[in-house]
Amino acid sequence: MKPIWIVDDDESIRWVLEKALARENLATRSFSNARDAMEALKTSTPQVLVSDIRMPGESGLVLLQEVKTRHPGLPVIIMTAFSDLDSAVAAFQGGAFEYLAKPFDLEKAVELIRRALEESLREASVEQLLTETPEILGQAPAMQDVFRAIGRLSQSHVTVLITGESGTGKELVARALHKHSPRSGQPFIALNTAAIPKDLLESELFGHERGAFTGAQAMRRGRFEQAEGGTLFLDEIGDMPFDLQTRLLRVLSDGHFYRVGGHQPLKANVRVIAATHQNLETRVREGMFREDLYHRLNVIRLRLPALRERREDIPILTRFFLAQSAKQLGVEAKRMSDNSMQFLVGLELPGNVRQLENLCNWITVMAPGQTVEIKDLPPELIEGQAGVALLTPHNGIVAIPSQLGQVGSGNVDPNTTMINVNGAVPAGAPSQYSNALPGAPMLGSAPVSASWIALLEAEAASMLSAGRPEVMDALGRQFESALIKSALRYTHGRKNDAAIRLGIGRNTITRKINELGIDGAKDE
Repeated sequence: MKPIWIVDDDESIRWVLEKALARENLATRSFSNARDAMEALKTSTPQVLVSDIRMPGESGLVLLQEVKTRHPGLPVIIMTAFSDLDSAVAAFQGGAFEYLAKPFDLEKAVELIRRALEESLREASVEQLLTETPEILGQAPAMQDVFRAIGRLSQSHVTVLITGESGTGKELVARALHKHSPRSGQPFIALNTAAIPKDLLESELFGHERGAFTGAQAMRRGRFEQAEGGTLFLDEIGDMPFDLQTRLLRVLSDGHFYRVGGHQPLKANVRVIAATHQNLETRVREGMFREDLYHRLNVIRLRLPALRERREDIPILTRFFLAQSAKQLGVEAKRMSDNSMQFLVGLELPGNVRQLENLCNWITVMAPGQTVEIKDLPPELIEGQAGVALLTPHNGIVAIPSQLGQVGSGNVDPNTTMINVNGAVPAGAPSQYSNALPGAPMLGSAPVSASWIALLEAEAASMLSAGRPEVMDALGRQFESALIKSALRYTHGRKNDAAIRLGIGRNTITRKINELGIDGAKDE
C-alpha cells in the first residue's frame, strides 16, 4: 500500500499526524509546502493526500487541482480553519474527499483518513477491474457457482441453456462460455429471436437464396453460416415462432439445414447456446414450445441469479459501472456515500444488472456532486409516482412516511423515505392499505408481513443523518403508539381487551394512551 502524504507548513501538525498514523501501522510522507508535493507527484503517488489550504507559496486548493488533474480517483482531505467556510466550499467544488476543520480531534482525523484510505483502495480495485476488462463481476456464492460451471464447460461442445430474468447478463455468460471453449478463435454470433419479425427470422437464421422471396436480390448467408466453427447464441429462445422451432430442432438433430428457397443441404458445425427469461416448462405445457426442442436445448442448464439474490455484489458493480461510465465520458468518477450505497443495496431493481448500469450512467451525468447522496438519485427511486399507492410490489419500493404511525393513512408525507421491502405489506396495515395493491403477496386472505425492522432502521437512519435529537425516545414513542393503535383497532377501541392482547397491564395502557395522546379508546 502506498503512503499517506501530509502537506502542511506547520511542523507540529505534520508531527502529530505522522505519529498518530504510525500507531495505526500506516506509512506517511510529509511535505512543508504544496510545490514539493506537486513535484513528487511526477514520480510517485500517495494512497491518500492530506493538505492544509493556507501555506506559503501555492495553496492547498492549487495542489488539489493538480492532484485531480493527474489522479482523479485519489482522495484528498483538505485541512482548513473553522472560520474559513469559503475555502471549505471551494475544496468541495474542487473535488475534495472531505475537509478537516482546525483545530481537529486527532481520533476523528485518523478515522477520516481511514475512510479515505478505504475509498482509495476501492477505487484502485475498480481501476484494476477496468484494466482487466472483466467478462462478469460477482463475489456472491450464486455467481461463484456460475463461474465454476463455466470452468467445467470450458472444453465442451455441448449445448447450453441459460435461464434468468431480463438484465441478469445471459449474453455475457454465453460470451464467456465461447471465450473459454475450443471454439474461441472462431466467430461468436448473437441473435435475439424476439427482436426479429417472424417473417424475417427464418432468413436471419438460415439465410436465403436469390429470388427466394420479393426483395431477395442476392444470396444471403444466415447466422448459422456466419457462426461456422464457432458459437451461435440464440437469446429469448422462448419467443421463437412454433414453425421455426421445427427447423431449429432439425439442425440440432442432424446438423444440416437449407437456406430459404434453397435445395442444397448445408452442414452446420456450430455450438448453440440458448437463453430465455421465460419458464420453458410452462411454455411446453401450454403448447407454445416444442417439448422435443426443449430437451435438445436443455442438455446443460445454467441459471443466472437475479440481482436481489446477490445483493452483496451491488457495491462492486456500482463502483465498476460508475468508473466505466466516467471513463467513457472523460470525467471523474462519482462516489456513492455510505447511505446511498446502502439504499441501492436495498432496492429491488427488477431490471437487474442492466438497470443498475443504466442507473450509474444517469448518476454520472445528472448527480450534482462528486459524492452522491440519496437525494441525488433519480426522483422516481426516492419519491415514487404521484397518485400511486404507498407500496409498489412491482419494483419493491415502499414509501415510509416520516411518522411510522401514518402508514396506511393514505397520505404520503413530503419527507417520505423510500425503502425496499420486497413488495410485502407492513404488518398490521389496515385493510384499505392492502386492497389498494393489486398483486401484493398474500398468505390466505392476509398480506404477508413486511420486514418492519427494515422500516424502523430506515426511519432511524433518516433521523440520525438529519441530526434529530433523542432518536431513541422519538422512535420508542412511535413504536408504542403504533402497537397500541393496532391493538385498539383490533378490539374496536376496547382498552382492556387491547391491554390483554398486548400482554400489558390495564394501568400501563391507560398511562400510555394519555402520554401518547391516542384517541378512540374506551373502557368497555
